[in-house]
Amino acid sequence: MNNKTRTAWLFLAPMLVVLLLVAVWPLGRTIWFSFTDANINNLEASKFIGLENYFGEFGLFANPNNTDGFFAGDWGISILNTLKFSIVSVTLETLLGLAVAMLLNQEFKGRTLVRTAVLVPWAIPTIVSAKMWGWMLHDQFGVINQWLFDLGWIAQKIAWTAQPEYAMWTVVAVDVWKTTPFMALLILAALQTLPKDCYEAAQVDGVHPLRVFWKVTLPLIKPALMVAMIFRLLDALRVFDLIYVLTSNNNTTISMSGFVRREMIDNGYMGYGSAASTALFLIIGLCTVLAIKASRMKLGDD
Repeated sequence: MNNKTRTAWLFLAPMLVVLLLVAVWPLGRTIWFSFTDANINNLEASKFIGLENYFGEFGLFANPNNTDGFFAGDWGISILNTLKFSIVSVTLETLLGLAVAMLLNQEFKGRTLVRTAVLVPWAIPTIVSAKMWGWMLHDQFGVINQWLFDLGWIAQKIAWTAQPEYAMWTVVAVDVWKTTPFMALLILAALQTLPKDCYEAAQVDGVHPLRVFWKVTLPLIKPALMVAMIFRLLDALRVFDLIYVLTSNNNTTISMSGFVRREMIDNGYMGYGSAASTALFLIIGLCTVLAIKASRMKLGDD
């Protein structure tokens, strides 16, 4: 090993130690607990039970009722809820973010002020925005119900975050409101790097703006757009705080992270909760790989 290599490892050593302590060790400990019957009240007395937490009679992937299918169980419901939330919210945020970015990319008076104002929802902490929307959507004294009632659009006030038919879509709407600026910011950064000569040539040739968007703009920003979607997908798959604050984590909207928290903290089943946490980690990893393959991107490409 030459001096340059030793120096590089010397500089990397503190980072590797920190990474080992804050990431690798907790992950490894969680995986180990997933193979035990650990209880939060007595971790030292835990016993190795193999794959019981995963495929046992009451495991994550056991079918509690053969006639109802996999998604009848609480874990299956949490997976379905998380996937539904992630797919719908990321799709809407990408489309709206693209529209907002295209608008903010235009030259107009006060553009800087508008760009700053658009970022306000994203800058608000998730807990704060969730609580704020929870008050606004309250079925008794919420302003949104009052406005809709006064306009005659609803005959009676609706419990948006409590009624099963509205709860998940309400959470999605709040998430779209909060996170669309993040997508718009990333897409706007990509738009700012596009060469102007392509658009000048298209304008001289009289090409329709919509055709320019499909043939020039979209292909050029596709790599940045895919990266933004993957980052947002990773964030959406581990959603917890927004759903927990708005809907109290009931079975209608419970996410995979919410399921892990319930089993570990509320029920004290550290082994079972660790199995769910490990499964969540693997599901997120699988979704990331599939998203990258679907966008025809290769890790490590220049």
